[in-house]
Amino acid sequence: MATRSDRTGTAVRTPRDPAAPKAPPGDRTGPGAPPRTRTRTRTRQPRLWTWLLLPGTLWMTGFLVASLLLVATLALGTTDPLGNPRFGLNFANLTALADPAYSTVLLRSLGYALITCLISLAIAYPVAYAIALRGGRFKNLLIAAIVVPFFANYLVRMYGWSVVLSDDGPLLRALRAIGLADDSTKILQTGVGVIAGLVYGFVVFMIIPLYAAMERMDTSLIEAGRDLYGGPLRTFLFVTVPATRQGAAAGCVLVFLPAMGDFVSAQLMGGPDQIMIGNLIQDKFFQGQNWPLGSALTMLLMAVLFLGMLGYLRRTRKDEAEAAR
Repeated sequence: MATRSDRTGTAVRTPRDPAAPKAPPGDRTGPGAPPRTRTRTRTRQPRLWTWLLLPGTLWMTGFLVASLLLVATLALGTTDPLGNPRFGLNFANLTALADPAYSTVLLRSLGYALITCLISLAIAYPVAYAIALRGGRFKNLLIAAIVVPFFANYLVRMYGWSVVLSDDGPLLRALRAIGLADDSTKILQTGVGVIAGLVYGFVVFMIIPLYAAMERMDTSLIEAGRDLYGGPLRTFLFVTVPATRQGAAAGCVLVFLPAMGDFVSAQLMGGPDQIMIGNLIQDKFFQGQNWPLGSALTMLLMAVLFLGMLGYLRRTRKDEAEAAR
């Protein structure tokens, strides 16, 4: 029996032609057979991408694991009278990390990195919002205007920023001209100068993920939020921010990780009281000739960064699970 549809759309069974050849058992090409699917092509594509990703993954993983093992074993070593590192089994470098001077520097670095994330978030949200939702045909041009200047060398940009923030720089001269600063006001050699350098150096890493999240966001949510919450500020806080929190989380990770280990900003725009853990590591490796202690400080920094990354991954997995419900 076969089926057909009449004019009213009702399925009507029609007798099968007895003269028509019957399909042999297992033949799925006859009438009513499901359409063929290209399973072989679909299974080959994931394998192809896996093989393409394998060389780069092995390259990066191999060097990462090798460097971590080298630093970890060196952290248990010692130095000879000439300052050369020697591998061994000495836990004195690890116990030295409990020194209050090191914990103070670590907490200062953590505070600077967190403040940098918050300030970068406050700067990046309106910039990304304006480009993604109001940029129109100039979106790519605006993104290029933000990203291209950061192609310059990081050290060169920090030197230029230190000139802008210097005591005779254009910023302080403008503030003195309008009465907001006096001759004793300083930005360099202070924590404000270090944070300003960190924000300038890494704010672009916050803008790009937020822009990508807002570009994917459904704009009808904002229109519905205006009907529910009224004002633009409440709509932004209760609609835009929750809808783009994954982009904000990714931006915070991209800013926090390099800011935590940065040493250029503290060296150029800070003083002895503003050094960060990156400055300590640099000093132990290049000036103090104490590679084992520098390796121990590096492992401490890696542990803090690993905890931050682990928190981000857990939050991302939780958001994905909630979205799948």
